[in-house]
Amino acid sequence: MKHILPAALFTAALMPAAALAQEEEKPVVTVAGSATIASDYRFRGVSQSDMEMAVQGGITLTHESGLYAGAWGSSLAGWGTFGGANMELDLIGGYKLPVADNATLDVGLVWYMYPGGADESDFAEPYVKLTGTTGPATLTAGVAYAPKQQALANVSAAPNSRGQKDDNLYLWGDGALAIAGTSLTAKAHIGYSDGNPGLGPNGTSVAPTGRYWDWSLGVDANWRNLTLNLSYVDTDIGRAEAARLQPNFSKGGDGTGSIADAAVVASVTAAF
Repeated sequence: MKHILPAALFTAALMPAAALAQEEEKPVVTVAGSATIASDYRFRGVSQSDMEMAVQGGITLTHESGLYAGAWGSSLAGWGTFGGANMELDLIGGYKLPVADNATLDVGLVWYMYPGGADESDFAEPYVKLTGTTGPATLTAGVAYAPKQQALANVSAAPNSRGQKDDNLYLWGDGALAIAGTSLTAKAHIGYSDGNPGLGPNGTSVAPTGRYWDWSLGVDANWRNLTLNLSYVDTDIGRAEAARLQPNFSKGGDGTGSIADAAVVASVTAAF
C-alpha cells in the first residue's frame, strides 16, 4: 500500500504534460471533402448540365493560419461544355480572417478550368465575402470580379476579331436559418451578374444577357454526414432575351425553351 500514493502523485504530475502533448499534436492542416449527385448543375441560375443530372466533388486543405486551397469539379453537358469539355474543374485558394466574434472575412480566387474544352475557355475570378452568425442565422455577402480575359469576351459583337477581352462582376447574398428542434436548415440566395451581353469565344457566357438576377429558396436536411437539399432556382432572364442566345441556350440545343427557366433542383451530398 505504501507505493500507491507516490504512484498516484507521479501519474497526476504526468497528466498536464500528456494533455499538452495532445494539444500540440492537433493537425496544422485539416482536410475536408464532399461528393454530390445533383438533378441539375445550376451556375448562377443557369444550367451547366443541360438540365440533367450532374456528379460533383471537392476537397479542401485548410491551414490553422486561415490559408486554404482546394479543388472542385462537376460533370457538364449542353451549354456548360465550353467548346467540348465534359468537366469543370475549379482550383481555389484563399485566406479566412476572423474580424469579430461571429464574423469572418474570406478573400480568395477561383480558377475555372474546362479540361478538354476549346482554347480560351479558362478564366480567373477573385472574390471577397463576409460571413456573420447570430443565433441560428448565418448571413453572407460577397463580390466576385473577374478582370478582363479572353474567355469572357463578347465575340458575337465582333466575330472576326481576335484577342478580345471582357470582365465580369457578380454580387451575391446568402442566408441560412437552422430550424430549432429539427435537422433542417432553410436557405436563400440572391445574385446579380454584370458582364458581356452576348456569346463568348465558345458560344457561352458567364453573364448570358449582360445583366441579370438569379435567386433560390431551399432547405437542407442533414443526417450524419449526408445532406439532402431541395431548392427552387430561377432568374429574370425572359424568353425574348433567351431567344437571342439560341440554339445554345436551350436543352439539347434544339432552340426551344431556356436553360435559365425556373426549376426545382435536388441534391445529395456526402461530407468526409
